Amino acid sequence: MKDQTKERFPHNLRAAFHSVANQMRRGFGGRFNWGKRQPKAELDAQSRLLLFVQGLYLLGNAFSDTFVGVYLWKLNNDLLMIAWFFVAQYVAMALTLWIAGKQVKEGNKMNALRLGVGVAALFYLLVLLLGARAVTYILPLGALQGAADGLFWLANNVVYFEVTDRENRDRFNGFAGLLTSFSYMIAPWIAGYLITRISDPLGYHLIFSLSLGVFLVGVVASFFLKKRQAQDSYGWLFGVRQIAERGGPWGRISAAMAAQGVREGVFSFAIGLLVYIATRNEMQLGNYSLITSAIGIISYPLAGRLFERRNRLWGSLVGIVAIILAIFPFYWEISYATLLVFGIMIGVFFPLYTIPLTSVVFDVIGRDEESASRRVEYIVLREMALNAGRVFGTLVFIGVLAQEPSHPLFTTLLVLLGSAPLAAWVLLRKWLADPVDTPVQGP
Repeated sequence: MKDQTKERFPHNLRAAFHSVANQMRRGFGGRFNWGKRQPKAELDAQSRLLLFVQGLYLLGNAFSDTFVGVYLWKLNNDLLMIAWFFVAQYVAMALTLWIAGKQVKEGNKMNALRLGVGVAALFYLLVLLLGARAVTYILPLGALQGAADGLFWLANNVVYFEVTDRENRDRFNGFAGLLTSFSYMIAPWIAGYLITRISDPLGYHLIFSLSLGVFLVGVVASFFLKKRQAQDSYGWLFGVRQIAERGGPWGRISAAMAAQGVREGVFSFAIGLLVYIATRNEMQLGNYSLITSAIGIISYPLAGRLFERRNRLWGSLVGIVAIILAIFPFYWEISYATLLVFGIMIGVFFPLYTIPLTSVVFDVIGRDEESASRRVEYIVLREMALNAGRVFGTLVFIGVLAQEPSHPLFTTLLVLLGSAPLAAWVLLRKWLADPVDTPVQGP
């Protein structure tokens, strides 16, 4: 295997060069004829509509997600309390995924998607009604947001599998990343501007209301997605059996997803909070999100175009190493400048990591008809493994933070948690190096 990998590496470099050349040639209007132009893997109307609904969900969260942690911090300067809020969110998301799997497989999965958007709207409505009392209900609120995410992303990921195939999956993920970047570029900047211009807490109430409105539009838009065909009975313990199967792929894949979740669990909330703590200004947090997400506007679709399945192994490794190196400036100091360096590097390199690792797991799910028929169970397994990693990473974060660590120790903690995707790459390298032939597309 080692020798085969060494032989494949130069070939992948050549393939990557030709992909870059194709992209540059297209960028210059086709005036340069470098390499062979690859046909586009187009997205159909349902894929585009799913992207639109997903974009609305992301936009609704982007208006407020960035500032929920800051809002809770201002009510009670306790980073541990906020971390527990996210632990409750991840645990509830995992349980919701497992329970909702039956409805998504045997019933109308569109109802689960709409319910997820509706529960997200309910979360922000409760935050509005509770006001300063929200810190008293930190765990139930976290669980409610986790339930919303579990319902939405389970249904969304199943429909995503059904409306894409191996030829256009990287392209879809590139556009999904573009929507994420656009949402988190515009919405937090607007939210930061409003909060700083309107007296506290009215500014926060306004942006939570905006999120509520966007989610309601998302519910309406979801009715234009076609009702998907119901499947056979749901296997409650199917995932456990897959993990226990000797020689099967899902033991390694589940461990890889958990490793990916270790980083996500902490970095999803810690970076925004660190930016606010460093600046004490919501507008600066909005500016940070604007700058770093603007880079994703370019890098996500570019990565989606450049990635050929044979380039996944080394492209993803470059992305992972880069996002780990982005943490090291924190050893100097955790300031707005070093956080900005981190954010810019993440904006550039994160797509190289996340696009292939997402696509390759769905390729494994669709490797044959029997596997594709169990797509709901496999997606539940994938998401539960991710959340198990998120819970573990956040609990480690809480344990170290409770000891009031020094600045170098805190940064070392971030480096260790941020290096977890390297383990995911090692576990998935077989499929990243040898792409799965997945002729099956969901009905």
